[in-house]
Amino acid sequence: MEKTKVTTAILREMKARGERIAMLAAYDYPTARMIDEVGIDAILVGDSLSNVVLGYPNTLAVTMEEMLHHTKAVARAARRAFVIGDMPFLSYQASVEDAVRNAGRFLKEGGAEAVKVEGGRSVLDKIEAILMVGIPVMGHVGLTPQWIHQFGGFKVRGKSEATARMILEDAKELERAGVFSLVLECIPWQLAKFITESVEVPTIGIGAGPYCDGQVLVLHDLLGLSGQRVPKFVKRYAKLEGTIANALTSFKRDVKAGRFPTLEHSYEMPAEELRRLVKKSKRRR
Repeated sequence: MEKTKVTTAILREMKARGERIAMLAAYDYPTARMIDEVGIDAILVGDSLSNVVLGYPNTLAVTMEEMLHHTKAVARAARRAFVIGDMPFLSYQASVEDAVRNAGRFLKEGGAEAVKVEGGRSVLDKIEAILMVGIPVMGHVGLTPQWIHQFGGFKVRGKSEATARMILEDAKELERAGVFSLVLECIPWQLAKFITESVEVPTIGIGAGPYCDGQVLVLHDLLGLSGQRVPKFVKRYAKLEGTIANALTSFKRDVKAGRFPTLEHSYEMPAEELRRLVKKSKRRR
């Protein structure tokens, strides 16, 4: 497996030579370690942490402190993969100062190497300010979950000519600002293909069809750990929820029946030490 540390320059080179980029959203040390060891190119510590791991109803509730806590864990595991911290709701929207400060925290405290910011021209001033202090930014257009209440739900974006043009223009403005990559989420594949061909920075699709420069999925969706219903764009490569449930049920049954632990799973005291213990204990009675 290639051991060279992935950087923004390497991601651009991958697009230039037509090599697809593999990215996953993950949130802890053990899964990030496995992702890194198999050679996945980038790990996004997504604000999907909010609903996938912490049990909130959507991505809006997760805090900067929670995001930093999990980013640190992922960064400690990632020796090759490029680590991106996802800026949570209201960590950048309120002011340029908030945006720069919180983006800096992802690198300084979290160990990330870049941040992801949702939105296009409406947050362009924040993205430009973050870039000005030397922090790489991944853009994110199409369905942006932090705007979910404004959109009226999780719906495919860009189906009409007007909305498609807005997304295309946002993507081009973000490229001009200097983002190193763009996430394209839940847009028609034709639009994603057109954007990918129109910009020089790599595009990473999620629900955006096969013609992006790379793809990202949430690890828990890929492994079958996120419940029965998943979006159309998810391909499940395993069904671990059932496997884990079976293991937990077997553990419970063994404990209840006295089958676990056995002496095989127990530590042994040397016979001579045991005799001394028993002998001394009897003397004290």
